[in-house]
Amino acid sequence: MDRLKSILNHFTAWPNTLLRFAKELWRELWVRVVVMGLVAIVALLLAQAIGHFLPEKMNGYISGKAADRLLSIIANAMLAVTTFSLTVMVTVYRSSSSQFTPRLHRLIIQDPTTQNTLAAFIGAYVYALVAIILRELGVFADERAAVLFITTVLVLAYVVVSMIRWVLHLQTFGSLMDTTRQIEGITLKQFEARLAKPCLGANPWTDDVSLPDGAEAVRASETGYIQQYYEESLNEAAHENNADVYLSAAVGKFVMKGEKIAYWVGRDGGPDDEKDMGEIVHSHIQIGDMRTYDQDPRFGLMVLGEIASKALSPGINDPGTAIDVITRVARILYGYKDETEVTDEPEHPHLWVRPLDPKDLIEDGYGALARDGAALIEVQQRLQSALSRLMQHDSAEMAEAAHIAAVLEFRRAKAALLFEPDIDRLRSSTARTVLKEVDGETAQ
Repeated sequence: MDRLKSILNHFTAWPNTLLRFAKELWRELWVRVVVMGLVAIVALLLAQAIGHFLPEKMNGYISGKAADRLLSIIANAMLAVTTFSLTVMVTVYRSSSSQFTPRLHRLIIQDPTTQNTLAAFIGAYVYALVAIILRELGVFADERAAVLFITTVLVLAYVVVSMIRWVLHLQTFGSLMDTTRQIEGITLKQFEARLAKPCLGANPWTDDVSLPDGAEAVRASETGYIQQYYEESLNEAAHENNADVYLSAAVGKFVMKGEKIAYWVGRDGGPDDEKDMGEIVHSHIQIGDMRTYDQDPRFGLMVLGEIASKALSPGINDPGTAIDVITRVARILYGYKDETEVTDEPEHPHLWVRPLDPKDLIEDGYGALARDGAALIEVQQRLQSALSRLMQHDSAEMAEAAHIAAVLEFRRAKAALLFEPDIDRLRSSTARTVLKEVDGETAQ
């Protein structure tokens, strides 16, 4: 609440910041349920208002009993259907957590099709209950039942459409292929959004940029993960207070209470209230007990790597999933762009943010599966093939990071592979520059 109050104090940052708040709330199931419940009540109120303007002949054409039967069907069926849908969601959540990785839970809980379906069922249930109550109170008399009947038919049609969409969604919901596709999609979306606004629209805080003298540290008030920054309103606040803010903790980093997560330094004149400036900076940094996909493409890469690692466990023994993940991660990483090569003026000139490191990105996506699949020749061949392509990337940093990873994983695989022909197969899939470096080290 304090963060929200601080952000809303800066009016020029409202559009973007409030839109982000709205998107975050819309991903919560209870928000969609409340909205659908309110829509149901509004629909009944509109039906009552419209009924007064219809001709008497039309109002008397449909009896109130017809509407009562439809309302009874909705009231009896929706509670059972909603309970069934919740059971399916919980079952899929538990099975996915045990088979793939527990880090999938937010993706499943925030699945838009599931949430929309549950909201539709509960909204229809609320509609039926309120309509029955209004009928009993005489608000919808028999001579005014035509509009109620038509509205109820429309609600039933919406329920049927939602049910069909839900059944089609259940055909793939929670499956391995659908899950990895969703994670790749959301990771690629966050990755592209980050690269479209390099360093979140701030100045790149590289090793060449030193922290100014007199910078005041901002410390975490709780232990958890940096989930996201509200950079639009934070830049506006820094501009109003004539200060610069250096965000030292990257999104996704785990911080302890009291640890330094940012710095601020006043420009000429500086802020009037130093304590208030520190509170403003802290209020624009969201800390939680778990990582999220927002502003954190590394988290999506890590989840993909965990799925591949779990597939390579002796109990599952599914190298094909690891190979599929290698391809998906490579597809994401190939879109990398160096955030420090941007020549345009930053969108948020009062902020400084650390750029993404290609070494970290490759480690997040391939580290776990490369370790667990070191003795599997088919996994190592595909991994070396993917890294070879990344070594040809336009970004020198990504190409170098891929080369370093390829050398490391070749050494690991060579030490784990006991069958000489498998090592020969691995060499055929490995880039020549990697083999030259490894063979040179061996010769020494």
